[in-house]
Parts: sequence; C-alpha cells; structure tokens
Amino acid sequence: MFENLNDRLNTVFKKLKGHGKLNEANIEEGLKEVRLALLEADVHYKVVKNLIAGIKVRAIGQEVLSSLTPAQQVIKIVNDELTALMGSRNEELNLSGPVPATIMLVGLQGSGKTTTAGKLSNFLRKQGKKPYLVPVDVYRPAAIEQLQKLAAQISIPVYASTIDMNPVEICRKAVVAAKAAGCDTLIIDTAGRLHVDEALMAELVDIKKTLLPSDILLVADAMTGQDAVNIAQAFDKDLDIGGVILTKMDGDARGGAALSIKAIINKPIKFIGVGEKLSELELFHPDRLASRILGMGDMLSFIEKAQNAVDMNKAAELEKKLRKNEFTLEDFRDQMTQVRKMGSLNDLIKLIPGVSKSKQFKNLEVDDHELVRVEAIINSMTRKERQNHTIINGSRRKRIAIGSGNSVQEVNNLLKNYTNVLKMMKKISKGGFMRGMGRGMMPF
Repeated sequence: MFENLNDRLNTVFKKLKGHGKLNEANIEEGLKEVRLALLEADVHYKVVKNLIAGIKVRAIGQEVLSSLTPAQQVIKIVNDELTALMGSRNEELNLSGPVPATIMLVGLQGSGKTTTAGKLSNFLRKQGKKPYLVPVDVYRPAAIEQLQKLAAQISIPVYASTIDMNPVEICRKAVVAAKAAGCDTLIIDTAGRLHVDEALMAELVDIKKTLLPSDILLVADAMTGQDAVNIAQAFDKDLDIGGVILTKMDGDARGGAALSIKAIINKPIKFIGVGEKLSELELFHPDRLASRILGMGDMLSFIEKAQNAVDMNKAAELEKKLRKNEFTLEDFRDQMTQVRKMGSLNDLIKLIPGVSKSKQFKNLEVDDHELVRVEAIINSMTRKERQNHTIINGSRRKRIAIGSGNSVQEVNNLLKNYTNVLKMMKKISKGGFMRGMGRGMMPF
C-alpha cells in the first residue's frame, strides 16, 4: 500500500545525505518534497501541515545540525513524528464490563464488516477468549448467511438470526444465548448502508443503548482514502466509537487513511485487515507501520508471524535431524508448508529491514505458486524416495514429473535446490540451527 510513498521519501532522504552537512535551506527543500509525497499519498492536508511543522521544528534544531550524521537524524525524526501521528502504540480492545463483553462493529456496506467479524472472532479465540457472533443486518439476507458460513469455517458459535427479526431484539436474545453457550465475548455485525443516513444511525444508537457495548469499532475501507476519515467522523459523532479497523490494507491504495484517522478524530486504529483469509487480521502498531513506510522493515511483525506459524515441537525434531544429517524431502515439504502459513512471500520479504531499499530486491516478485508446485512434486514421490533422494534416477524423475504435472527439468531443479539447502543447513547447524523466535524456518 505504501510503496509510492516509500519511494518518494527515500528519494528525499538520499538527496539530504548527498548534502553532507545540512542547513536550514536544504532541510526546507527536503521537507517541501516530503509534504508533496504525503499529499500524493492522500493524507489529509491538515494532518500534513501539522506533521511537517513538527518535523521542521526538530529538524532545524541542534540535534540535527550539529550531528555527525544529520540526514540520518532527519530520518529518525520523520519516523518518530509518523509514529506519534498514528498513535505511538497499539491500543487494545476494551473488554471491560459485564460478561459477555460486547464488541459492536459498525460501518458502511462494502467495507468488509461481516468478514472482519469472522476475523476478529478468530483472533480473539487465539487469545483465549470464547467469542459468539451475532448477525444483525436483517436488510441484506446474504449478510446473515455469509456470517453463518464464516462461523462454520472456524467453528465459532453464531446466533440464528432471521430477516424478519428486529435488530435490537436479536441483540437481547443473543446475550442470553451467548451466556448459555459459555461464551465471554459478543461480536455484533450490524447493518450498513451505501452512505451515512439518519435511519442507520438511529438503529445503531438503539443497539448501543440496549447493549452498552464494551467497545464500538468502525470498520473502514482503507482504499477509500480521505473518505474513510470523513466516514469515521460521522460515526464517531453519533456513536462515540472506541477505535477503527482498517480493511484492505494489502491493496494498492495510497494509505492516506492510516496516516490521517487518529490525528483527525483522535480515535485509534486498533486492527488492520491484510488479506482475505480469516487469519489475516493484525494488531495495528504505529511504530511498525512507520518503519515500513520509511523502508526500514518490520522484524517484530516477521517474528510474530513465525511464532504463529512454526510448530516448536516439530522445529526441535527438525534440529535433531539436521544435526544428524537426516533432513529429508518430507521435512523440506513440511518447512514450506509452515512458510506458506506466514502469508505471501512478497509481503514477508518487505518486512525484512533494508530489502525495500536494496536494488537487488527492489522489483523482486516471488511467485507463491512455486511453493505449491514444489509440494506437488514431492507428494508425487514414493515415501522411500522422499526418505532417500539419492535413489531418484532418470526413470523415477520422469514418473514424478508426469504425476505432478511438471517437467523433468522442474523436478531436477527441486532436487538441486534441496541438495544446496542440505549443504547450507549442515553449516548452519554446527553453530546452532536458527535459534530464537524464527526457529524451524527454512530459507528458500
């Protein structure tokens, strides 16, 4: 989402580095370009004005002009100010009050509210909660059915709403049903409209008065740019929302909403949707996003993804196998499966510090389907072949290629890559295999 902004800002910083010692004149020149880059990213003009003013005050101070590395000090200041702009730290859900705690999701049609309800329930269950989903959109029959299907996919209980029921009555009955089911968190998927109107707001206010929710979250489409900020203002005015969930942050929008919402309505972004899968909802960390925008990567998010994807027991078993030189093609396949659980390889690569600035990786596009192809090839082998790759001769390679729908050359490439990994892992294992949070991860 922030690739264009990242490119523009890095161009500015390179120019500043080229000056060596900085003065007020070349800092002013650089900040003009930063201002233009932010406006082009659809950041609200008032936010840009205040942000540039804050950066300027610090950038022409002694901490920069007297520094041995003034350009790097400017980058640090921009990073600090961007982080502060977006809220400095992650704001947690408010789950206080009587059990079940109630989270009310509001927003316009098409913002991804129903899918987000499913994602949020999946997220909370991983945190040890027992969520209960409640479809309240009785005006769009597909909304109730959609949430029921999502709930079935992840085995989350859902209230059996029907389109002839009153939304407020649904909420009352759902609280009773959730208590009976032993659930501690109620997630209300409310109705939306194509635009903000009085009827919508009146219904949402009635639901709020009835449930007294612990938290009210606006689900807003990041692709709408500054419109998302206007929508947030309208909902906050009538409902006093507790925060925002920005969806479609994996899209190609310019990112202005993420940089503007907190500054305009003083309500935090609590989550971001980064894909279509029910597992692709992340806590919003302003400092990490600022680092990504400036091309510094985000190793903390990378590590968290690894923690969630890697089976530590299997990782321990794998380390023993590596020490004994017993790493088989089956293990190779299992490692790829764990990497795929972490998400798109292109997205993962961007989290590694320095990659976005590297000419070698700048325009690198990794085909995630390549892992699927490799897995198909390995699955077409017999167990004996997977356990001992040295027996795979010419005729076996031909059979494996036909069985997996690939060419013999692709089978040969896989075996070559596998043997190279064996050699590399043998060297790594002598010093302790990938200890730490990413333990068990394989580099491909």
